[in-house]
Amino acid sequence: MWRSFLSRLRPQSNREQQQAVHLVEQLDEVSRQLIIREEELFSQAAPSEEDEDQLQRDLEDLKLQIWAAVHNSFTMSSSSSAAGQFKVLRSAVDAILQQEAQDRRWTDSPQDQVPVWRPQKCLSTHNSLLQNMVESRLTAAVATDDNMAGTDKLSSNVKKQVCRLGRCVKDDLLAVMRTVKNCYPPHMDILNVYARLYHQSFSTQLTELAASRLEVDDCSYLLFWVNQYYPQDLLKHEELDGHIKMDGLGSLLLQDDLNQLEEQFLAHKEDKVKLWLHTALQKEEESWLSGRTPELIDSYCFSPLAVDVIQVMESSLAEFRCAIKDQGKAQRLTCLLETFLCSYERSMTAFLKGSHGNARSVIKAQLVCEQQLRDYITAQTESLSEQQRHHCLHTLSALRDCGYQCLIGPLHAHVKTGLSLLGTEGWVDGSFPVVDSLLDSLNQQLSDLVDLKPACRQSLLSYLHQDVVLQYVKRIMKTRIRSREQQVEGAQQITKDTQKIDSFFTEELLCQ
Repeated sequence: MWRSFLSRLRPQSNREQQQAVHLVEQLDEVSRQLIIREEELFSQAAPSEEDEDQLQRDLEDLKLQIWAAVHNSFTMSSSSSAAGQFKVLRSAVDAILQQEAQDRRWTDSPQDQVPVWRPQKCLSTHNSLLQNMVESRLTAAVATDDNMAGTDKLSSNVKKQVCRLGRCVKDDLLAVMRTVKNCYPPHMDILNVYARLYHQSFSTQLTELAASRLEVDDCSYLLFWVNQYYPQDLLKHEELDGHIKMDGLGSLLLQDDLNQLEEQFLAHKEDKVKLWLHTALQKEEESWLSGRTPELIDSYCFSPLAVDVIQVMESSLAEFRCAIKDQGKAQRLTCLLETFLCSYERSMTAFLKGSHGNARSVIKAQLVCEQQLRDYITAQTESLSEQQRHHCLHTLSALRDCGYQCLIGPLHAHVKTGLSLLGTEGWVDGSFPVVDSLLDSLNQQLSDLVDLKPACRQSLLSYLHQDVVLQYVKRIMKTRIRSREQQVEGAQQITKDTQKIDSFFTEELLCQ
């Protein structure tokens, strides 16, 4: 039916459009007159067959003009006769509603007294025409060869097709919101009528695409439209937001089709992230074993490993968030970070068991990586599960402790030896400065940490500070001072020692 109707329509010049507008902008008045004629004709005892035929032909002519006006709905915003066409469409809609009311007028009449053309079902026909128009416009959008809306920058025909479909949906819904909507009474809710039709037609087109064997890149782009851009941006455009009833639309793809595409995307992304993380660690291990010292940035040892890993995870998760609706599935990617950290910690432990001249410099760079990764993981409140975060931080703590052991492990024995004279008479009476000697020695040895990044050096010094205090307390607990006088002097010496230790580490931290 509609192919026949649409074939009778041809593009009109501006002058022809203006003439047509002038002739039909009072379609509602024509409709009223035809209804009056119908009432008068069928109020007669024996209506003239010739009059009936003529009235039916006039009704058909009216409907043809109504459907032409509806069919031109999307030309109003660009045509020079837009104002006139606006009136025509509004008049056509009024005529449709009049004919619907006249259909109801005959509902309870005996069948033999009802005109043969009743019911006209203009509203149903109107909705069928809209559906056909929507399907035709989307089909035409796909077939177009132009590069509007930046489709020339898209890398595949599938992407261009999806983009053209989406752009057509967006432009047409905005046209309905801006102009067409004003031609319809509020109770018809024409915006949501169009929204449902475009949603259904867009869904049909995308379902056909999803059924084909899509490349991974095309799969990702299609998922982006289905799960992100269409529901979150297009339908929530500033002019459409709050006007479209999204609850009744649902997803553009059936769940089975969506699951299949998401699985294809996730499986590919898992493989890529695994490869990227493995390659990053492998390059880092090769650098360690080569004997080279890490590069210096701002005079501090640095490794790009953490930055590379964070970039891999962030770019992958950003793409994931746009492509996948269920954000809980992100753990399929974040668990790879958890596995990577375990491998990283094992590699570092194995490296430090060997004899490598660059070990201390390597550790200084890795402590920077550890802190960067710790900050990143701590901030991941959405993608990482609580259990994953706990495991990752635990592994990083093991990596950090391994580094600390390398840098200040030898100092542990030195501290223990230096504090061995605590509790002696020389310490009690102050003649032998046990803590002063220890701190002077530590000051010399800590000069090796000047190329450790300040934040990491601060954490390391805090760790050493705790170790010194712990060793001091343990040694004091083993001290036995019998005389009251020595106990008083010992207590005073402890106070002095505590102040010296605290001051030493405070100054070390402040001078970074």
